[in-house]
Amino acid sequence: MSEPLYDADLLVVGGGAAGFFAALRAADLAPEKRIVLLEGSGKTLNKVRISGGGRCNLTHACFDPAELVKFYPRGSKELLGPFHKFGPGDTLDWFEARQVEAKTEEDGRMFPITDSSETVAHCLEQEAENLGIQIRLSQRVTAIHRREEGFTLQMASGPSLTAPLVMVASGSQPAMWDIMARLGHEIVPPVPSLFTFKILAPGLSELSGISVPQARVSLPSQDIHTEGPLLITHEGLSGPAVLRLSAWAARAFADLNYRSKIEVNWTGLEEAKMEWQIQKVRAQDSKKNPGSTPLAGLPSRLWLWILGRAGVSANQRWADLTATQMEAIQRECLHCQLSMTGKSTFKEEFVTAGGVELSELDFRRFESRKVPGLFLAGEVINIDAITGGFNFQAAWTGGWLAGTEIGQRMGGGG
Repeated sequence: MSEPLYDADLLVVGGGAAGFFAALRAADLAPEKRIVLLEGSGKTLNKVRISGGGRCNLTHACFDPAELVKFYPRGSKELLGPFHKFGPGDTLDWFEARQVEAKTEEDGRMFPITDSSETVAHCLEQEAENLGIQIRLSQRVTAIHRREEGFTLQMASGPSLTAPLVMVASGSQPAMWDIMARLGHEIVPPVPSLFTFKILAPGLSELSGISVPQARVSLPSQDIHTEGPLLITHEGLSGPAVLRLSAWAARAFADLNYRSKIEVNWTGLEEAKMEWQIQKVRAQDSKKNPGSTPLAGLPSRLWLWILGRAGVSANQRWADLTATQMEAIQRECLHCQLSMTGKSTFKEEFVTAGGVELSELDFRRFESRKVPGLFLAGEVINIDAITGGFNFQAAWTGGWLAGTEIGQRMGGGG
């Protein structure tokens, strides 16, 4: 009996969400084929396990592809077609068919009803075992070479591996981007996305823990702004509004070396509405002092801090405020200028903007246009999203479509 031509029919590089989904879909379509998943660390699905504070934010309850793509600062155009083929509803159906039910929170994020990421990880690992996928841990790929037919993967330890098809879903790994570049791919320089802001402002750190439900945060130099809940931390600012701005302005912040003026509208109100509130309280509560009458639903301590920045004594009477003082209050509520001095990683859910140039992929199947037989999905390509389950959805979608093409190419059914 002759030796097999290849070590595997498919080699999957990366044991995260996209890699697992590609392997599972391919194995489901072509169960007789040999599929080997290579994970560089000692454990698979690391990001799945830490996502959402250990709860795993599976996806988002946004089922219209045209709306869904609006949450992707990079990749929105490319993902529209794929989301029509495999979107959040399909993700939920897949997991529910394997006894992993999901629940929807008020902000649209979806988690397993167990509130445990281990539920998701166990489901994926059990499915891989059921389908006969071989998982090899601590297997780091150092080079990928094109053969006349197929590929040879050089390993950090142990013999090289060969396969006719390769799926790369290694996440944001600089070493893998170097390998992709050697195969002829252009790499968009990676920069951090989804980070919190370090802010230098007297007294702000003393307000740590205070949040507002609907703020507007801007990077004025680039005319970029986002809205949503905002949280004051001991270092500066966090919360959805800040994380969204960090994603949409990821490259601008990198160019500015994370030092810039940030503008905050603590209230989310427009000029006319805020001016009306100030005039109303001045007319109806003229004898009261500003310190005891916070406006726009702002927390008392934050309101007092704003008054201090506006140069207004908390013990003055509203009736005694000058026009200049009222304008200063409005300015500090709606256009508070703060100095950003750096960034901090958002928990452990690090996301990178950058990776393989999107024009070099065929998004009908997530296959390289430059290297036929090479498939890529997840953070190795230049796609990223804001928080809320969107990054995982891109991974599930990319893995599914790549796995579908791979499975069919290996002789599986539709």
